[in-house]
Formats: sequence, structure tokens, C-alpha cells
Amino acid sequence: MSKKSNTPSTKPGGKKLVVVNKKARHEYFIDETYEAGLVLDGWEVKAMRSGRAQLKEGYVLLKDGEAWLFGAHISPLSAASTHVKPDPVRTRKLLLHRRQIDHLVGLVERKGYALVPLSLYFSNGKAKLEIGLGRGKKKYDKRAVEKDRDWKRQKERILKH
Repeated sequence: MSKKSNTPSTKPGGKKLVVVNKKARHEYFIDETYEAGLVLDGWEVKAMRSGRAQLKEGYVLLKDGEAWLFGAHISPLSAASTHVKPDPVRTRKLLLHRRQIDHLVGLVERKGYALVPLSLYFSNGKAKLEIGLGRGKKKYDKRAVEKDRDWKRQKERILKH
């Protein structure tokens, strides 16, 4: 078994992956993905570079023509600045184009989609959040996906021998 490190992993294309929300793909069918920039404080960037972020309970809301990330947890470093009182779960603004926001508002309000944070990474030194436009899965959908995954795994074992 490989040993996990605390530093973010590097993906092809110069992207340094910080955290992935595995629960999002389990709970939702993801139809489209968007890349959004994040408005962060300095201590948050340092904490993200050391891999201290969580998206499990995070969600995206569209208010007043702007996108906001709620519930994402970025733990402050112990060596953070002494003059700043860090709030790990503060609301963070997302940077998207106006056309993208208008398109998302239409889908979320009219068609009942949800905006889910999928992954947090650095691209060319800038913090980015991958947002998924998803429909919620029912319990039977989750069971079907799990059944397919188990069958594929079993099939690979049979074909291997």
C-alpha cells in the first residue's frame, strides 16, 4: 500500500490537486463541470498548499448574480499570522464569467439542478474550484452504480486468470 503525503499531488497540465470531493460523485449525477476562481486570504492559500482543505460538506449558492462557496473547511496553519483571526468555514466568493452565472441560475432555479464543489486545485499558481452541475441520485441509483462497479471488478479478476 502506498504512503499518503500531506502535500498536494500534481496532475498533468500543471495542476496541483489539493482535495477531491468523492462524496459528490456518489450523491449526484454530474452533467456539466465548470472551473471557478476563488477569492482567498493569504493564510487560506498557505493552508491549501499544505493540503489542509475539505469539501465534503461544501455547496455553491447563487445570490445576487454572484456565486458563493459555503461550508468548505480550510484549516488554518499553526504558524498563521497572529494579527488575523482565521475562520475556517467562512463564505468564499467564486469568480465566474457573467454568462456562466446566468446559465447556471437558469438551470438551478428552473430545472432543479444543484451546484456541487468537486475538486480544489492550483492551476498556474491560482486557486481553482471545479464545480459540478448535478442531479441528485436516488437510493436505487446508488445501488445500481455499486452493482456495476462490483461486476466490473469481478470480471477483471476472472479475465486476469
